[in-house]
Amino acid sequence: MEQFFRNATSDSGMAFVLVQHLDPSHASLLTEILQRTTTMPVIEAVDQVPVEPNCVYVIPPNRDMTIFHGTLQLSVPNEPHGQRMPIDVFLRSLADDRQENAIGIILSGTGTDGTRGLGAIRDVGGITLVQEPSTAKYDGMPSSAIQAGNATHVLPVEKMRQALLLDANPTGSRHTRVRIAAKAASGINRILMHLRSTTGHDFALYKKSTIARRIERRMSEHNIEDTEVYVRYLKENPAEVNILFKELLINVTSFFRDPEAFAVLRQDILPRLCKDKKDGYPFRVWVSGCATGEEAYSIAILLREVMDETHQELKVQIYSTDLDEDAIAIARAGLYPATIAQDVTPDRLRHFFIKEDGGYRIKKEIREMVVFAVQSAIKDPPFTKLDLLSCRNLMIYLEPELQNRLISLFHYALKPNGVLFLSSSESIGNHVELFSTLDRKWKFYCAIHRAATPRTIMSPPLTWTADSGRQSSEDASIKPVETNFAELTRRALVQCFAPASVITDLKGEILYIHGETGKYLRPAPGQATLNVVDMAREGLELELRAAIRAAASEGTPTLNRELQVKTNGGFTTVGLSVRPLPSQEGGQNLLLASFQDIPTPPAKRGRKRTPKPAELTRIEELERDLAYLKESHQATVEEQQAANEELKSTNEEMQSTNEELQSTNEELETSKEELQSVNEELITVNSELQAKIEQLAGMQNDMKNLLDNINIGIVFLDEQLVIRRFTREATNIFRLVPSDVGRLLLDIKTNLDGEELLTKAQSVLESLVPFEQEMRVQDGAWYLVRIQPYRTLENVIEGVVLTFTDISKRIAAEAAVQVARELAESIVDTIRQPLLVLDSDLQIVSANRAFYQYFQVLLADTVGRKIYDLGNGQWNIPVLRELLEIVLPRDQAVEGYVVQHDFPVIGRRTIVLNARRIVGKTSEPSLILLTAEELGDESTVENKP
Repeated sequence: MEQFFRNATSDSGMAFVLVQHLDPSHASLLTEILQRTTTMPVIEAVDQVPVEPNCVYVIPPNRDMTIFHGTLQLSVPNEPHGQRMPIDVFLRSLADDRQENAIGIILSGTGTDGTRGLGAIRDVGGITLVQEPSTAKYDGMPSSAIQAGNATHVLPVEKMRQALLLDANPTGSRHTRVRIAAKAASGINRILMHLRSTTGHDFALYKKSTIARRIERRMSEHNIEDTEVYVRYLKENPAEVNILFKELLINVTSFFRDPEAFAVLRQDILPRLCKDKKDGYPFRVWVSGCATGEEAYSIAILLREVMDETHQELKVQIYSTDLDEDAIAIARAGLYPATIAQDVTPDRLRHFFIKEDGGYRIKKEIREMVVFAVQSAIKDPPFTKLDLLSCRNLMIYLEPELQNRLISLFHYALKPNGVLFLSSSESIGNHVELFSTLDRKWKFYCAIHRAATPRTIMSPPLTWTADSGRQSSEDASIKPVETNFAELTRRALVQCFAPASVITDLKGEILYIHGETGKYLRPAPGQATLNVVDMAREGLELELRAAIRAAASEGTPTLNRELQVKTNGGFTTVGLSVRPLPSQEGGQNLLLASFQDIPTPPAKRGRKRTPKPAELTRIEELERDLAYLKESHQATVEEQQAANEELKSTNEEMQSTNEELQSTNEELETSKEELQSVNEELITVNSELQAKIEQLAGMQNDMKNLLDNINIGIVFLDEQLVIRRFTREATNIFRLVPSDVGRLLLDIKTNLDGEELLTKAQSVLESLVPFEQEMRVQDGAWYLVRIQPYRTLENVIEGVVLTFTDISKRIAAEAAVQVARELAESIVDTIRQPLLVLDSDLQIVSANRAFYQYFQVLLADTVGRKIYDLGNGQWNIPVLRELLEIVLPRDQAVEGYVVQHDFPVIGRRTIVLNARRIVGKTSEPSLILLTAEELGDESTVENKP
């Protein structure tokens, strides 16, 4: 995914939704990881969030996600962990919601999840991209999608960006999809004409938008923009005609599609149709446009459940048809991928499917209920006398004219009160006189049959009726009924000359009796039975059993076998014949057993010969032997029957054992799938953690370089004051080596003088109040020592941090400044003239001893005050203001400035002021030096400009 988004355009106008197999209990880091590879916003999806272009949405853990009207819908999964197909679920909802604007992409992964979802997108005309399996770390999902034929493009990840822009942007380069304009309509018609002449199927009345879109897709595959050029290409490449024909067929289906509709079918419709039906009733269903057969099998499963519930045994005949031979071949095989588990409940999977390596196979009892055939609902004759007709999501692709014709055909095919089942997007239109509505929402309609309706008479004929020699209803009504002499003759001959006969199934159960059979068959003693062998009279049973076995297993008839049958106390010669009957299509195999008396030839007239005593003795011996042989044979037959019963019981036990083994195998398969799912989730988590580790490694490198270059000694201690980490500069304070990590700091000798740092560290750990102090090491250097609590991102205290900042230069500078200050103050005090030092705001910074003595003021009343505020404002005189505020800022220095003023204590004085502004090289404020000198003769002094 990182590789995909590194190559993706951030302003493509597309929205990206990422669905992964995630561990439901682990928070996903995918959002954070992918945000570093793309400038598009990467958002973890929430319920009901609208999808915006140029944004990336990531599925959260333990959620199923679908899209409806451009809004993401999140829900808690119903399937057990390890059996979920979240990618299929989302892609199928995407196909339903966005139709041809949907794009499905399958990247590296194990299993088959996503295969059916891509099929749904491909069938609605969307784009499907699959990663080249040789470039995928795990090729299970890409290979499954490719083998199913659901990939329109198979590409390495780095080339998918170009494919997306070419296929999804209709204003792109010359390879983009072709727009079908009015001038191209004739080309489309020529393509359809060529298809009809080649395949025999006419798509002229299919919706033009659907046809055009699928033709566009084939043209773009060959970089053809002109429909006329594509017509020539079709004529030159017959294989492309078959590919285009397959492309135009709609094979969108699934088990129990629209579950609520099938719930109505199960609870209301089928019980209504099966009500009052006798066992053996031929229940006929036609599924038109069945695609790969899921819907036909879904209806068969529901019928089986209804029959089990009502204890009925109907003769179900489901005719399932479609134009696509490949789809019919899949349906006949009845083998579907494991992803059908999201559409079929676990109970139905267990009862009606067999788990195999490739997926699930329909059980024989359901498979035998369905007959699949290639058929066109438009041009081929329909199945008739139907109880239920299902045609879902076929008519939405047809023009209204063809829809009206199909509705009339479906009405013709249904029995009175038969049910028509359409999709929620289809309806019967304005054919309200042909059907009554059973369920308006899920489109169940009941057929109404009347003598004739104007619509059925006037509706245009379908292809299958075009060639038949039809007669008007008036001609049919006045035509006289002709006598069928052949049928009359057959019945007379059968009645007069056919021997007494019974029709049985292959087990000898009587289904039909013709003629008088009382001389040959009689009700068997005990529980009533219709088995012909059990009902056979003495002398007939053994041969009849053998004849039925030969006819049923080998198809060998038994003809005119003469037997002595005991009737009314005597024996009669009877001719026995057993013939297998020709099997009817879709019917069961039957046998015909016939019985015919054979007349005994009359005895010759003459004197009756008296048998000799020896002959009588021999006859008696033979009769005894015969009776003994009969008894022995009967005992053998009974023993054989008992052995058969035991074998049957053993077979049932073996079957039960086989089912248990099969159940165990299914459990193992489920466990395998769960392990596979967990493995995928572990791979995902491992990838996320690997990315996180790489990020943390980078951060650790940055932190190391930061600590190595700030030139501050740092020691990290845990809650027991054990060393966790330290910087290189910390070795100037403590005698540390790398192997000291994990040792108590108490064990390490320090170079600091005075304070015990560990006591301070323990105090900070307990009170959480930081400590700061300047301290000196033994070599004379000074450090600012700070001790602060160590806080985690969760604001948990897990130790303390000691930092040591070298302040030796600052201490030396401060000492130098202090010396300079003391020196300056000593020099100032030696000056005998009064002197003031003012700052830029004319506040007094300092004054010498001569100033205090001359003006008789105190230090406390002088330093820190403005010069104008000294005493009672004795210095607040205009002349001084002129000097300090006007003259001095202009000239920087003034000498010999005369001031005459009455000072409160010393009286009137004439003084000469000298002022100089001192400006330093730094940005610090300037200082003013002001000296005063008293003059004796006032009359001779004046200020010069």
